[in-house]
Amino acid sequence: MNRTHHCCEITKSDAGSTVTLSGWIDTVRDHGGLIFVDLRDREGRTQVVFYPQSNSYDDNLSRLKPESVIEVSGVVEPRSEETINVKLRTGEVEVHAERLAVLNDSLTPPFPMDDEKADRVGEDLRLSHRYLDLRRPKNLSILRLRHRTSQSVRTYMDENSFIEVETPILFKSTPEGAREFLVPSRLSPSEFYALPQSPQQFKQMLMVAGVERYFQIARCFRDEDLRADRQPEFTQIDIEQSFIGREDIYSLIEGLFSQIWKDILEIDLPLPFPRMTFFEAMDGYGVDKPDTRFDMKLVDLGEVFAESGFRLFSSTLKNGGVVKAINAKGLADITQGELRDMEDAAKSMGAKGLAFIKVGKGEWKSPIMKFFSGKERASLEESLNVEEGDLVLFAADEWERACTILGRVRLESVRLLQKRGIIEHAKDRFDFLWVTDFPLMTRDEESGRHVSSHHPFTSPVKEDIPLLDTDPTKVRGRHYDVVLNGVELGGGSIRIHDPELQRKVFEDVLGIPADVVQSRFGYMLESFQYGAPPHGGIAIGLDRLVAILAGVPSIREVIAFPKTQKGQCLMTGSPSPVTPRQLRDLHIETIETKD
Repeated sequence: MNRTHHCCEITKSDAGSTVTLSGWIDTVRDHGGLIFVDLRDREGRTQVVFYPQSNSYDDNLSRLKPESVIEVSGVVEPRSEETINVKLRTGEVEVHAERLAVLNDSLTPPFPMDDEKADRVGEDLRLSHRYLDLRRPKNLSILRLRHRTSQSVRTYMDENSFIEVETPILFKSTPEGAREFLVPSRLSPSEFYALPQSPQQFKQMLMVAGVERYFQIARCFRDEDLRADRQPEFTQIDIEQSFIGREDIYSLIEGLFSQIWKDILEIDLPLPFPRMTFFEAMDGYGVDKPDTRFDMKLVDLGEVFAESGFRLFSSTLKNGGVVKAINAKGLADITQGELRDMEDAAKSMGAKGLAFIKVGKGEWKSPIMKFFSGKERASLEESLNVEEGDLVLFAADEWERACTILGRVRLESVRLLQKRGIIEHAKDRFDFLWVTDFPLMTRDEESGRHVSSHHPFTSPVKEDIPLLDTDPTKVRGRHYDVVLNGVELGGGSIRIHDPELQRKVFEDVLGIPADVVQSRFGYMLESFQYGAPPHGGIAIGLDRLVAILAGVPSIREVIAFPKTQKGQCLMTGSPSPVTPRQLRDLHIETIETKD
C-alpha cells in the first residue's frame, strides 16, 4: 500500500503535490464530464475528482460505488472560491485523480451510512451488521473517545504508583450475589468455573500479597436482566489500595475524574465533590443516586398533617410512617394521560395511588382538598412555597417506600418540565456527589435473612460493630458511591481485614453455615491470618463513564460489539447450540423444555 496521507490531512500547502489516499467511498456524484467522490477513512474526508475521458483508471470508474474500498493517486488542487466546503477540514482542496485501484467492491449497505439517517434505523438491523454500524464517523469517534479515556486512566494510575495486574477470568462460583455465568470443566467432570462478577477477592488477595496499590481495566460478567445501563459483560476500572481510609479514596478518585474531564472534555471540575449520607439522599431526593442538577427536594409534612382529617395521612403518621411531598413548579398543566403515567410510575414503586394538588387560576384543585383545614392548607403553602401553576404530589407510607415513590415521581416531573422547556436538559452540567454511610445490611422480606447492601467484605463503621449482635440493619458500612447526574458511576468500601470479624459477618450475620463459608471463602480467611493490611477500593463502570462523556443514553452505544436486551449478539448469532460431541466431552446433558 502506498498511502501518503489520511483523508483529513491535505491542506492548501499541499497544492501541486502528488498524494495517494486509501479509504471507503462515502458518496459518488456524476456531473457528466466529471465524477466527484468523497473518500473517507477513519480520520476524515477528502473530495476526489475523476475524469471519465481519461484512460488511466483501467476501466474501474464503473465500480465506484458507496462503501467500496479504493486507492487513489493524484495531484492536490485548490478549490475555486465558490466551491470551498467550510464544513470539511479539507474543504479548500481536492485531489484530481490520475490513478485508481478498486481494492474491494461493496454490496449496497442495508442501511444508510450517514449518521443522522442511520440513527433512525432500527437498532436490531444495525447490530446485525455492527461492522458497518461501527464504520460510521459517529461510532468511530466514540471508540476513539473510549480509548482516550482508558489511556487517561492508565496514565493517572501510573503517576500515582499503582500497578496494573490482570486477574483470572475463570473463577470459583460464589452464588451469594447476582447470578453467575458458569463454565464447565472438561478436566474435572461435573465441576464448574464461574466468570467473575468482579475481581473483588483477587484484588484483596493482592493487598495481602503486598502489592499495596493495584488497578485493572477489568472485564466482568453478570447473568442478569438487561437494560440501557447493563450488559452481560462489561468493563470496570477496578482499584484497591492498602493502608488507607475513606478520605484517601475520595481524594484519589476526585483526582482521577478531574484528569479524565480535563483530557477528554477540556473541563476543569470543581473539587472536592459534595458529600451526602445515604439517609440524606433518600430523605431529600428519594434515591441513593440523586440527580442534584434539579432543585426539587422531598419535603416532610409530618407536622402539617399529624391531626389531619384526611385519614390516609393521619393514620400513616400514627403507624410510624411519613407523609412527604414535592412541588413540581410550573407543572399544573399536566394532562390526564401524563398524570396517569406518573401514577403508574408511583405504583411500580409500591404506591397504591398518587395524591396531587393542581394550583391554577387562583384555585387548588384536588379530590383530597375537601379533607384539609385552612390551617393545613396555609402550612402546606408555606412548607412547599406553593404558587400559581404548581403541581404538588404526595406519598404516604413507611419512610423508605415513601421516599422511593416520590423519588421516581420527581424524575418523571423533571422529564415533563424539560419537555415543556421549563427546566433545561443540563446535558453539559456535571454534578458529582459522594453518597456515604449506607446500611451495612438489609433484611430480605421473602427469606427473613440479612443480606449485604454492598458485599460481605465491606467493613462496618467501628462504633457500630456491637450492633452486629443486636440489630445488624442499624450498622453503617464504610461504603461509598460516586454519583454523577443521577448515575452511579462506581462504588466501593473499606474492607474487612480481620479474619474473625469477616467470619462473624459470614456466619453470625448472614447466616452462612461454617462449612459453606470454608468451602467458598476458606482461602481468603486463611490469607488474612498472615498479616492482611487495612485496605479498601472502588470499582468504576467504564461503559457508563464513556456513555456520559460521549453524551449517549445507552452503554450499548459505547461497546464495540454489545448484546441486545435478551443477551444476544445479532451479528454472530450467539448464544447458539453446540454439538453433541462438545457436550459429551464436558459430561453435560441438556433437557429440552417447552415455553
